[in-house]
Amino acid sequence: QQNLLPYHVLPLEDTMARFMSTVEPFLTPEELKCQKAINKEFLLNQGKDLQVLLEKVGNTERNWLAHRWLRTAYLQYRSPVTVFVSPGMAFPRQIFKDSHAFIKYASKVIFGLGEFYDMVKADQIPILKMGKFELDNSQFGKIFGTCRVPQRDTDNIIYNKISDYIVVIYKNHASTFYKLRIYNSKGKLISSDYLAAQLEEILTKESTPGIPYGILSTDSRDNWAQAYENLSDDPDNRDALLSIQGCLFTVSLDECTRFTDGEDENELILSLIHGNGSKVNSGNRWMDKTIQLVLNPNGNVGFTYEHSPAEGQPIAMMMEYVINKMQEDPNYGYAESCEATPAEKIHFSVPNASVLNWLNIAQKNVDELVSNLQMKVLKFDGYGKDYIKKQNLGPDSFIQMALQLTFYSMHAEPAAQYESAHLRIFDGGRTETIRSCSMESLEFCKAMLDLKATDQERGDKLRKAVRCHQLYAKLALQGKGVDRHLLGLKLMAIENGKPIPNLFSSTGFVKSSHFRMSTSQVASKYNAFMGYGPAVDDGYGCCYNPRENDIIFAISSWKNCPITDHSKFARCLEQCFYQMKAVLESCRESTESPSQYKSKL
Repeated sequence: QQNLLPYHVLPLEDTMARFMSTVEPFLTPEELKCQKAINKEFLLNQGKDLQVLLEKVGNTERNWLAHRWLRTAYLQYRSPVTVFVSPGMAFPRQIFKDSHAFIKYASKVIFGLGEFYDMVKADQIPILKMGKFELDNSQFGKIFGTCRVPQRDTDNIIYNKISDYIVVIYKNHASTFYKLRIYNSKGKLISSDYLAAQLEEILTKESTPGIPYGILSTDSRDNWAQAYENLSDDPDNRDALLSIQGCLFTVSLDECTRFTDGEDENELILSLIHGNGSKVNSGNRWMDKTIQLVLNPNGNVGFTYEHSPAEGQPIAMMMEYVINKMQEDPNYGYAESCEATPAEKIHFSVPNASVLNWLNIAQKNVDELVSNLQMKVLKFDGYGKDYIKKQNLGPDSFIQMALQLTFYSMHAEPAAQYESAHLRIFDGGRTETIRSCSMESLEFCKAMLDLKATDQERGDKLRKAVRCHQLYAKLALQGKGVDRHLLGLKLMAIENGKPIPNLFSSTGFVKSSHFRMSTSQVASKYNAFMGYGPAVDDGYGCCYNPRENDIIFAISSWKNCPITDHSKFARCLEQCFYQMKAVLESCRESTESPSQYKSKL
């Protein structure tokens, strides 16, 4: 039993003061004056009443936020999980000399995931601490056997904590998925050699593509829900759906694709996010499964993970575990158990006219989505977190300021910038938002573009901006951010049939929560990275892996947006990193105390 904190309800006055500091960079003096009046009215009236309701809920629930966040942020979200919700996690590129090497590698990764699952079941995942507080490990138990189920308006999520098989998808054969047991009758993992033999058997059995039912799961949730209802009318289909939902994870053995010159890493992450369309591998997925292991003979390997039950770091930790084991032991995957059970086909019935119509709609929609998403993987090798730390600066905050400067340099205005902070010191904690844009970050950006500013002034403003971000990040990790508390108040209004307060349609709230920069850090010592789509139509997605001597970024934007450009952003970001280094090296470090920022936040 872990020693974890209950999730609290913050004092409303503290949250509103902090909120005001985060909206100031986006408002004109007149808008700022108006926002202060709206905030004051909210504090005295509706906000005060909603705070009482939230405190009452907080006193009766150990974590009032967790189940509401799952429902509001994920299960009620109606856009496709493809691109909009589910990230791709890229393994280091592989080189497979032939199909046998490809299958051998796949079987070892499957074995490694099974071994990691055994550790989860045995509560052997190390418990980390943040200061004196333990970090919640419950998310590890929610990634295996878990599946989202499409329903109109609000999806369901099911947890299959006792499962002993995986589902293998090959050649878009959603009509003939394969159920492959990876444990023997005594509950022991089957040796990877025997798993490989079963995978080889699947490859030799199937030579032509089937009906790609999996592509239905790439569509909008309401479309998929209606198609799911049509599918479920047939008893055989219901059994097939239950088999897929109940597996530990799926394994997609993709059709080999050729790389465009110079685009290999961009195409790697895109293949994990969406499968490259209906004519390539998008039908070779089941997007509702929390873990999809995706492997391509061209060397592309990684996870597609459905975000509802867990954040990215458990997925990255699982990847690192498997890679470590495979690098340490060339014979990894050997186990005494050779009691392999032949893979079983999972049969869907012949689709009726309604299902065929939904298949056509899903194929069209995913192809449009694939065409619209653009991705640039930048490996900045000028320096990494080792250099940043030697400047007495926090690497994550420094990177966040580089992203702020890049956006400001390109668009001549500050970006509302979302960064995810975990809430794992709390029982069942998920995330809080770090609002990375501040008056300090804006002043830093202005100074960097001001030809009259000295490098000493630029350096001082950079350090102030970094310190301010570090303080906000620390508060967010303690559950003292802005966004989740305000969400709780809004949900209290909805749950109790009260009108939504004007605060939530105010200029400050709208501008500061239109996150044109959606960012997160997913760290790994390996040449690995995570990527996802932008959160808004005129924004960027940016996930990064800061290593000792380099930083890997996956930067996304929408093709149909005329004002964003992922490739230009990557080039500008690289320039900003060099400019920031030059500034630091040409000025002395200020001895100014950061205490003023604490009082402001």
